[in-house]
Amino acid sequence: MPVDVHYELTGPRDAPVVALSCSLGTDMSMWDPQLRALTGHFRVLRYDLRGHGSSPAPAGPYSIADLAGDVVALLDRLELERVHLCGVSIGGMTGMWLAAHEPARIDRLVLCCTSSFLDMGATYRERAALARVSGLDQLADAALERWFTAGFRTANPELMAQIRRNVVAAKPEGYAGCCEALATMDLRRELGAIGAPTLVISGEHDPATPPEHGRRIADGIAGARFELVDAAHLANIEQAPPVTDLIISHLTM
Repeated sequence: MPVDVHYELTGPRDAPVVALSCSLGTDMSMWDPQLRALTGHFRVLRYDLRGHGSSPAPAGPYSIADLAGDVVALLDRLELERVHLCGVSIGGMTGMWLAAHEPARIDRLVLCCTSSFLDMGATYRERAALARVSGLDQLADAALERWFTAGFRTANPELMAQIRRNVVAAKPEGYAGCCEALATMDLRRELGAIGAPTLVISGEHDPATPPEHGRRIADGIAGARFELVDAAHLANIEQAPPVTDLIISHLTM
């Protein structure tokens, strides 16, 4: 069953809507670097994944289809027929599923630091088990190391502390359920069904979804454009200005 996720809708009421979908272990604040610029062009819909931020956490496991169902339910609740969607990591996977299975709801698509197939089922099941037993504190430092380059972490200690707090605040069952969605995720066959104009952005130093994952997505979606930025996994934070410019350029073409 879909979850009524927590959301925020800001920007001009008569502007096109762009929905922003988050990475595992984050909340909607991960899109703070883009918010001001995007609201100059769009009505911006941010939401917390189930089990993250202020969204409820039903018992897992979840699937990517479940997370996409939450977005459809949210769009229905807000009476939004069609939106652009930008997603990072599991948020990008949610976007791919929606663009393939609910094409009438997705106008343009931005997929950032994501993958159509991870082949890391055992790793994500281990993280799910650890989250349920011990919470998120033991997973938070390793997440920051994957998400940002060493230089960026050193230069931004206050930001790292804030993001770490957001990771630890995620509900263990919600985080675990999303890990289980990643463990079973395989969207390779869906790529050919995506007709939405698509921009794929990869981080050059991303250990979680390396650039070759982004290139495979772009190769699988007709007409997709691929861009590489000097960042690790949360490229929209580490390289906020160029990623923001890429998003706006793609969505206003």
